[in-house]
Amino acid sequence: MTNAIAEASAEYAALTSVFPAGFVDRREEKSGAPLRERRQFTNSHAGLSEEAADLARAIDHYKAQHRRRFIDYEEMLAVVKSLGYSR
Repeated sequence: MTNAIAEASAEYAALTSVFPAGFVDRREEKSGAPLRERRQFTNSHAGLSEEAADLARAIDHYKAQHRRRFIDYEEMLAVVKSLGYSR
């Protein structure tokens, strides 16, 4: 066996002991670039106005507090109202 095959085989054995059979980590980047967070909204608030950044932080806080990856319109409305919005 070549060194690369031996390394790949050892890596596979290590992964199969941790992950269930058939698990495929599709988030793995082959290019060596950092992984992007898979969220409903982007993780970066750069380029947003101050008000939009406040809303983004409030939504991120809500999602973290309630352990939600995605929120629906009712939850978003609750976050907006918590920031003082009224119709």
